[in-house]
Amino acid sequence: MVDARLQRRLAIVGALVFVGLFLAANAHLVSVAFTSQPDCVAPSPGKAPARVSC
Repeated sequence: MVDARLQRRLAIVGALVFVGLFLAANAHLVSVAFTSQPDCVAPSPGKAPARVSC
């Protein structure tokens, strides 16, 4: 049987690992979102762009 202290420590470590992975994944998504935006996009014919970047 697992000692109560060991079980508590494992639960805390597991929760910290989960939170760390969650934060790392979100940071990765944010960084990819900002770095993958194109600088210049040609607007579709007949439609005005939301923001002119060219």
